[in-house]
Amino acid sequence: RARPSGPAIAATLRRPKVMSAESVKVAVRVRPFNGREKEANSRCIIRMKGPQTTIINPEDDSEKDFAFDYSYWSHDGFITEDDGYNTGGGPASKYGSQYASQKDVYEHLGQKMLENAWEGYNCTMFAYGQTGAGKSYSFVGYGSNKGILPLACEEIFKRIKDQESSRHKFQVECAMMEIYGRELRDLLNPKSKEKLKIRNGKTGTYVQGLKKSAVGSYKAIEKVQAVGTANRTVGATAMNATSSRAHTIVTITLGQKIEEEGRERQFASDIVLVDLAGSERAESTGATGARLQEGIEINVSLSALGNVISALAEKANNPKKKVFVPYRSHVLTELLQSALGGNSKTVMVAAVSPAHINFDESLSTLRYADRAKQIKVVVEVMENPTDKLIRELKAENDKLRKMLSGIANGEGVDLSALESAGGDNGEDGDASDRAPNLKRAYGSTITEEELAKKIEEA
Repeated sequence: RARPSGPAIAATLRRPKVMSAESVKVAVRVRPFNGREKEANSRCIIRMKGPQTTIINPEDDSEKDFAFDYSYWSHDGFITEDDGYNTGGGPASKYGSQYASQKDVYEHLGQKMLENAWEGYNCTMFAYGQTGAGKSYSFVGYGSNKGILPLACEEIFKRIKDQESSRHKFQVECAMMEIYGRELRDLLNPKSKEKLKIRNGKTGTYVQGLKKSAVGSYKAIEKVQAVGTANRTVGATAMNATSSRAHTIVTITLGQKIEEEGRERQFASDIVLVDLAGSERAESTGATGARLQEGIEINVSLSALGNVISALAEKANNPKKKVFVPYRSHVLTELLQSALGGNSKTVMVAAVSPAHINFDESLSTLRYADRAKQIKVVVEVMENPTDKLIRELKAENDKLRKMLSGIANGEGVDLSALESAGGDNGEDGDASDRAPNLKRAYGSTITEEELAKKIEEA
């Protein structure tokens, strides 16, 4: 038998991780004063330096610091070009921060989201903040100041035009819905009598009965989204003249078929953008009647989401502790289960007001975002199960061949550091469940002949 050569060779036998854990990415953005805040002679209580955001208590000038993946200063320090686009380069910010334009935000968040989707990962981005804080501006924008959604749609079809061939084909579909109270509404098919239902499948949560429209160009997806936007539930409050009265969810499905090595490989990823309705205080919005009830429902759903985020943060910080995550407490949290605790690369965009009159709401948003960044999600490529199995078996076969080559050169293979190399205890299931348990069969070492036999079996 060949002698063990230590952990260096043992490491080569470890099965590659198909899934990996990563943190939810969090970005915070502050907007300019609005008309109401200017009339109140508001002072700016937000400061940003690099990824750090600081909020100042207007009562005692005490400061609280938060560190996020990105902090975007869009309060001042910008000029408006002839076409209406806001960009940096004007008078310097009074607060020493550099202006972040719509394109800056997109380049950091939107382009990375598309790169992940192109690789086959599900991606989710959701915006949180009080009503009128600027969530829809970051996601949708207005006029020439296009937000993440339209810029991402433009780039999707630019990339497809550059990459599509007879061996690499794409299919794009778009769906839009809203959560009004506890009801799911299809914005592309509002007259449908079919009740939308949230289901859990092998690839995560999905909505049964939701209409998906195939789109072949940017103009086509723009038209589809215009139809959905026209059907959204909005209403005026004292805080926001066009306040969203429901949570809006846009899903873009990117399907790919790639011909390689004589067979067709398929995978599809969902790009989900969730524009959450803003949290509200009745005394601030001046809402009454139906608007007041809508505000209550919005706050209940956001409170449920906050409880889920807190539970997931606690679970991430205490892996050995059993933590109950109340996904089923609301339709919103059920729908976001995959985004927060499942298989999706997730980004949270927190929008805050710069005004001292909104200190409590802004501090609450920053604390909310601070908890979200602690969440860990596990992601994997959304590929066909057969393609996945073939890829894993090929990777396993390559590793075994490398080990065989090492043995032929007089090196040993140490299996003592391994729990198992597959079999009943395989970590990843699928291919690993079919692989031979080398340690159980051969102890801590394996001969060249035995290894060659197992390669042939594989």
